[in-house]
Amino acid sequence: MDESKRLRTALVSWAAGGPGAGEAAREAGLLAREGVRTVVLVEGASDRAALEALAARRGRDLEGEGVVVVPLGGATSIGRFLDVCGPPGLDLPLAGLCDVGEERHFRRHLERVGLGTGLTREGLEALGFFVCDADLEDELIRALGNDGVERVIEDQGEGRAYQTFRNQPVQREWSVDRRLRRFMGTHSGRKAQYARALVERLEADRVPEPLVRLLDRVGRRAVPAPEG
Repeated sequence: MDESKRLRTALVSWAAGGPGAGEAAREAGLLAREGVRTVVLVEGASDRAALEALAARRGRDLEGEGVVVVPLGGATSIGRFLDVCGPPGLDLPLAGLCDVGEERHFRRHLERVGLGTGLTREGLEALGFFVCDADLEDELIRALGNDGVERVIEDQGEGRAYQTFRNQPVQREWSVDRRLRRFMGTHSGRKAQYARALVERLEADRVPEPLVRLLDRVGRRAVPAPEG
């Protein structure tokens, strides 16, 4: 396991608490001194997959740049992770991505750990935290369009599974975009699979702005000037 993965695992264990939290905290502290530039806090694995896919499209290796993307396992965990990664803990440079419905949790806990007062949307963005409307799946589906998303499903070899799903009586009453969202969430790992695939399919100027701005915020590490 490379150092970025070890750090991500240690941060998750530390934030979760329990008997191994002390050892995880010690390991995270040691690893964080080994070239970590920014910790990016995102709600789930699909957000991480999308960000890393966009970085790869742009020829970037986030972990190689010292950028560690940590899924929270749900927005309500933001407080624990800020206690671990923010000023009360390792005091690392932070950035992040959240859904509009969870924005209030991010604001409240960023303020609680001393990273702002009376934060507005602009204040969040100044800190490096960006908001999706309503969430990243919605942003990606709107950007590619329903027909485009259905073509991606075909390309992923799941056209038959999607047709079976859409023919269920309850699905026939749903809008296409709602049906697509539901299909992506039916199996473990499918949301991350499609987050990656949709980002890879999008034209460069159609990538959702919160994702673009977050990646730009955690820009490349400056290359030292040659000596002499």
